[in-house]
Amino acid sequence: MKALGKEPDPDKMPLRDEDFPYEVQIALFIHSLLPDIWDGAGGNYFGKNWNALGTILDVYEVENSKDVILFLRYIDSLNIAKKNKDLAKQRKREETKNKGGQVIQKPPRLK
Repeated sequence: MKALGKEPDPDKMPLRDEDFPYEVQIALFIHSLLPDIWDGAGGNYFGKNWNALGTILDVYEVENSKDVILFLRYIDSLNIAKKNKDLAKQRKREETKNKGGQVIQKPPRLK
């Protein structure tokens, strides 16, 4: 940004993992390890499969597991809402693209 003659504004910079408390960083890491659950018929995203959570907490020797789980639940709920919103937009685009024709369901591609 200095090349453009502007100083970067710290308030407008995106957050990095290290900007968050330790428990949130652990929750973000664990969230990335858990497998996704998809509705095969409707193509909806249900969130993460939490079955392996106890094992992951033990393997990584997470001390503040209650705090980490709280943040993990919050991260998962935000992720579910975002993915399903993106899927709805994608379906809407496909419907308008195929005006009048039957919409053919394809597996969703998320970025």
